Amino acid sequence: MSTSKVVYKGDLRTESTHLQSGTVILTDAPTDNHGRGEAFSPTDMVANSLATCMFSIMGIKAKKMDIDLVDSKADVTKVMQAEPRKISEIIVAFEMKANVDEKSKTILERAAMTCPVFLSLHPDIKKTITFNWN
Repeated sequence: MSTSKVVYKGDLRTESTHLQSGTVILTDAPTDNHGRGEAFSPTDMVANSLATCMFSIMGIKAKKMDIDLVDSKADVTKVMQAEPRKISEIIVAFEMKANVDEKSKTILERAAMTCPVFLSLHPDIKKTITFNWN
């Protein structure tokens, strides 16, 4: 079964529909690549997917450990290279709101590094991940 349906809307915009939920996501090409930049670009989505995937895997582990990660945040930065145009680095800076011991921090951080997006990204893409625990 398909995961999504993507429709090219013109002017470098796409509309993606998640078939299970009906959720719709728009993408635009970035302004530095002939687009309007009015929505996430496809490469923005890749970088953002890394952070959301890492949160999902940490959330699964945290639930088993009875740890609440609510209100934790991640600042995501995508770095592009020019030739060939591609993502060269994704920087994810986590601000973790859970008050946990060092062992729990280590377990959750290691779990994050096993997320499918992290493991699926090409090894040439530098992944700079930091955790700041409040």
